[in-house]
Parts: sequence; C-alpha cells; structure tokens
Amino acid sequence: MLFLFLVAAVPLLFLSGCEMVVFQPQGPVARSIMELINWSLMWMLLVVVVVFGLFGYIVWKYREKPENMGYEPPEEHGSTVLEIVWTAIPILIVIALTIPTVTTLYDLENVPAGYEEKEPIVIHVTSADWKWIFSYPEEGIETINYVNIPEDTPVLFKLTSAGTMQSFWVPALGGQKYSMNKMETELYLVADNPGSYMGRNTNFNGRGYAQMEFEVLAQTDQEYDAWVKEVKETAPKLTEEKYMELLKPTHLGRLTYNNTHLAWINHADPDAELVTDPEDYRYHGYQGKIFDQEEQSSEESNQVENNEEDHGGDHSGH
Repeated sequence: MLFLFLVAAVPLLFLSGCEMVVFQPQGPVARSIMELINWSLMWMLLVVVVVFGLFGYIVWKYREKPENMGYEPPEEHGSTVLEIVWTAIPILIVIALTIPTVTTLYDLENVPAGYEEKEPIVIHVTSADWKWIFSYPEEGIETINYVNIPEDTPVLFKLTSAGTMQSFWVPALGGQKYSMNKMETELYLVADNPGSYMGRNTNFNGRGYAQMEFEVLAQTDQEYDAWVKEVKETAPKLTEEKYMELLKPTHLGRLTYNNTHLAWINHADPDAELVTDPEDYRYHGYQGKIFDQEEQSSEESNQVENNEEDHGGDHSGH
C-alpha cells in the first residue's frame, strides 16, 4: 500500500510546486479543456497504479526463495479469460478517452455554452515575425502585441499569418490554434472576469519567436467602451507604407492605430500578395528564395545539369 501511495502522490507533489495556468481556467473554453485534461489524467493514473501495483505484487509473490531454489514451473496453456480481459480493458479505456475528446473538440468550434444569445465580437489576428497584429473591423481599430476585450462576452478570433506559420495560445482562456498564410482559422474565447492574461506563440519559428508574446486585457463593458472611444479620438492612422514596415522581422512594443490594414490587404485571402521578403532574414543564415513556376523549372534543370557534370555526364555504365 505504501508503494501505491507513493506512485500516486509523487506526480501531485511536482504539480503543486509550480504554477500551471492551464489548471487555473478563466473562461468556459479553458474550463472545458481543463476538464478533458483531468479526465485523461485520471485514467492515466489508474493505469499507472494498476500496472505498477501488479508488477510489485508479482515480483514479490514469485521471487526466488530458499524453499524454491531451482524450481521450474510446468508448461501450461494460458488463461483464455485473462487474455480477453487484458485485451478488452485497453479498448474500453481508449473509448472512454476518445468520446469526451471528440465531443469537446467539436464543442470548442462553436460559441461556448451559455453565450449563444450574445453577439460575438470579431477580431482578426495576423501573426508576423515577431509580433501579433489585432484588427477590429467593426470598431476600425488595430493594435499590436495587445488586445482588449469585454468580459463575459464571446470573442471570435479569425487567425491568419503574413508569412510563417505561428501558434496562437492564451492558456488561461483556451487552447491553441495555428495561423497560416492565405488561410483562416477561427477560435472562440470568453473571459469570465476582468483581468490580464498573457498569450504567446508556441510554434518554433527560429530566432525571435520566444519573445513573441501579447496581452489579452479583459475589461468591463464600460472600460472597453471608454477605451474604444479614446482610441478613435487619439490614435494615429496606419498607412500602407507603415504597415509594410511593421511586417519586417522585428520586436515591437505596443502600438495602436485608428484604422486597420484590412482596408488594403487581408492575408487570409488565397490571392493576397505575399509580403515576406527573404532578404529580411539574411542574418539567419540561408534566407530562402521566392520564385515563380518558370524560375523553379529553370532551377531544377540547372540542378540536373550540375549533377550530370559532377558524375562525368556519362551514365551508360549504370
């Protein structure tokens, strides 16, 4: 019994010694994910306890003792009942994990339960190296590296990327989703109470990605309306030239503008112009290359010719 207690207690001791935001949900989406994690952990802990318990019991019961030195057990046919049991149990565990997982994943694609009657606020999210750009099309506001939202209100984030693929994650409010160039993914989040919640890019994008963080500030309705009014009155306009400069791979502070880049480009559009310039990444090493189909065919032909020259140009002996 002491062994089983230690097996169950050690993981809890490790978890209690660190702050895990995922287990401190501040919204219905994050709560659904935490409940799914807890359900999975319960089954995993059960499997670990049973397996290690049986392992300890068998090792102890059938250990070599003075009275059975050199004992060779007779060859026996296995137990059909036991084979059925230890085959059926894993199948049942997988089913017990699969059903709530699939159900939760589909539920997360919709407005959280209890908020169906509220009109969601739509915010377009554009990831760039190494910053997050938030566009409020209805309010005509654009922010960089921070986003303000009203509490207790569903927010529909429409995610895309100006270049490389990024991962959008606010652990206190929900799970992560990828932002990809010329594509759009959607993520619903709700903050139960006013507060500051940190988000970040969890995808590895080379140098600079680790500092790609942003703040989600949940405000009361009055505070949110006051912020929108203040931005409309005081924030500068964003020009197309300034926006293209912002897209270059740099770390920026917080910026606010009184319009959005959606007026001239939407990176989720399959026909949108590619604004990534390989020259901006030169100090990373090989910075890549952009070419059209004809140039690609030319590149492949040159590569074939170079390979033939390297092998003497004669393949008759192969």
